[in-house]
Amino acid sequence: MTEDNTIDVKNNFNHLITEEKNKHTVYCTKCPSQILSSTMGKYLRIEFNLPHMSQKKNCEAVECELLTDYWMVPDMYIFDNIGFSKTVESGIKYLICADCEIGPIGWYDDNTKQSYVALSRVKHEENS
Repeated sequence: MTEDNTIDVKNNFNHLITEEKNKHTVYCTKCPSQILSSTMGKYLRIEFNLPHMSQKKNCEAVECELLTDYWMVPDMYIFDNIGFSKTVESGIKYLICADCEIGPIGWYDDNTKQSYVALSRVKHEENS
């Protein structure tokens, strides 16, 4: 853990999970916006190609990253603060921070109504 109570999530996410849920509150990495309260997301390993948060200019193809560790949120109204992109493909929308609009930090499936927040794209802080 760093001095500001931010937990480093480089490779092993076990310290962030308690009873298959997020142990800590989830925040945006760019601004202080709280995205998800503790224990509101269920840990899920699922493969999804999520576009990089920064894209090269004048690049024809969107560069993606295959991520596998997510907080699954069963209802969009559970979030404390989240934004949605327009539908990008067959019922998929990207999740962004509603305050600073950084993202995508995850994706939303319009067919199942479930959201998936990538653990590596957000900050986790212990509850005070």
